[in-house]
This record gives sequence, C-alpha cells and structure tokens, in this order.
Amino acid sequence: MISRLPTVLLLALTVLVLAACSRGDRIQQAPAEILYERGIGNLDSGNYRNAIGYLEMLEARFPFSNQARQAQLDLIYAYFRNGDRESALDRAQQFVRENPTHPRVDYALYMQGLINFERTPTVVDRWLRVDLDARPPQFTLESFSAFQQLVQRFPSSEYVPDAIERMAYLRNRLAAYEIAVARFYMQRGAYAAALNRARYMIETYPEAPQTREALEVQVEAYDRLGLQDLAADTRRLLEENFPGTGRRGRGS
Repeated sequence: MISRLPTVLLLALTVLVLAACSRGDRIQQAPAEILYERGIGNLDSGNYRNAIGYLEMLEARFPFSNQARQAQLDLIYAYFRNGDRESALDRAQQFVRENPTHPRVDYALYMQGLINFERTPTVVDRWLRVDLDARPPQFTLESFSAFQQLVQRFPSSEYVPDAIERMAYLRNRLAAYEIAVARFYMQRGAYAAALNRARYMIETYPEAPQTREALEVQVEAYDRLGLQDLAADTRRLLEENFPGTGRRGRGS
C-alpha cells in the first residue's frame, strides 16, 4: 500500500493539471461577454490582478467589440488600483489619443489628472533640491493640464467639481514654486530673471495667493534695477490690491 502512494499522488496531480488546462481552454474560447463579465466581477471584488488578466485577454481576442472598448476604460482603473500607475497613465493617455470623440473621454482625462496628482511632491522644499533653473515639477504640471482640459472640454462632466478643487491646490503649488525661483534669482542679483518669473506667475496663476509676493518681488527688482517709474507703478498696483503692503520699503 505504501509503495503505491507515489502513483496515487501522481495520478491526482495529473487530474488537477488536466482540469486546469481544460478550464484554461474554456476561458480562452469564451465569448467577449463572458470575459468581460469575469473581468468586472474580479474588479468589483478587488481582485485587480485577475481583472487585468481577463480584460487584457478580452482586448486581445475581441479588439473591435463594444466590450473591448469599455475594457480599455476599466483597465485604467484596474491598473490604478493595482498600484501600477505607469500602466494606468499609459492606458488613459492612449484612450484619449485614440478615441477623441468618445463620450467617456472625460473619465480618461480625469484619471490622467488624478494619477499625476498622487505623484506630486507634498512639500515645496522637495522641489528646491533640484536645479531651480529647471522647469516646475513635471507631474504637477501634467496633472494640472489634464484637469484643465477636462474642465474646458467637458464642463458638465461629473468629474469637474473634484477636478476644480484639485486644480486650485495644484495652482497654488505651482505658483509657490515660481515665487521660490524668483526669490532664488533675487538673492543672486539676477533681477531681470526674477522679474520674468514673477510676471509669469501672475499671468499664469492670477488667482493664486502668491500674487502679492509676486508683486513685491517686482517692486524690489525694479528698485534694484533703478527703474523707479516701473517700481512706483507696481507699488501702486500692489497697494490697490493688497492695502497696507505697497508702502513697504526697498528690500522688504
């Protein structure tokens, strides 16, 4: 009896392998509807890896089906929740690029913004550890741009309210970065460069709370450059918009 045990185990293992192969064959031969149903079932239950497997299989076997088109959107979410943000972002960008008139482009744009939003730095000091001559943080800019496209192209979208709130946060972070760069230039005597960054900040993010600081930088830079008329004009503008600040002295 003992000598037959390995044979029994081998037979059992063989049965299991054959059953698995048979199940795999059935899945491979399943119609688009079944593959999509399996994918969404796993997505709803939080099994994102399995959901990705079914939805990608659906895409590969039935690329022109209605289910495959919907699966492209579901894969964005599945990758995102599975922690693969690069693949989620690639999928979202691909969907927008290949389906510019699709009614769910708003969702793809929202996910682009959301994915990059979660990758933005949370502390301005982290930005200052890189060369300040470089452009602002890439993820922050890309997130802001995606949300901006969503708001402009689909003002009635259900995702717009959340996008607007996130844009306000991103706008303030980007404005803070520009002011940090302007201050950096001021400290090094690059007054014209500081003026340009302060002006850019005001023109690009006019509603940001850093507008007062940008005007103050301009006043000081004009003073340092000996452009007293422009300094006086900017000081009046500063006083009109922020009473009590325009009378500060040089170097304040």
